[in-house]
Amino acid sequence: MTRAPFQVLVFPFRLSADGGWEFAVFRRSGEGWWQGISGGGENNETPLQAAHRECGEEAGIPASSRFVPLDTTASIKVTWFSGSQHWGDRYVIPEYAFGVACTADTAFMLSDEHDEYRWLPYAEAESLVRFDSNRTALWELDLRLRGLPAQRS
Repeated sequence: MTRAPFQVLVFPFRLSADGGWEFAVFRRSGEGWWQGISGGGENNETPLQAAHRECGEEAGIPASSRFVPLDTTASIKVTWFSGSQHWGDRYVIPEYAFGVACTADTAFMLSDEHDEYRWLPYAEAESLVRFDSNRTALWELDLRLRGLPAQRS
């Protein structure tokens, strides 16, 4: 398996009992920070294929689930990743974001990468995640799910 020079970020979402949207955030084992499901592509995977695989590996989400591609992308320093020396003269890699639809009774099967998850409304999830790219992806997903346009000042 060769690590491809891109990252994916996925936020599970579901309709809550009160009719609002909830988002799952995951606490990283060891580091203790909160984030979406994330990981790198392998071999010749597309970002969507990598998102399917990572969701299965990290949370037991079936690949047959409905994935929502987001416009959100970010650049991540290659120094975050072991093996980046094989990517040539790169300084950053792209991160592609997705949402994945879940149901009210979805229970995740966590891998060793995460030790806890929480279903939260947008504002709480957004305030809990560590990385700005996670906040931007959550913002976009929340607006898309509510059918709202991006507001311009």
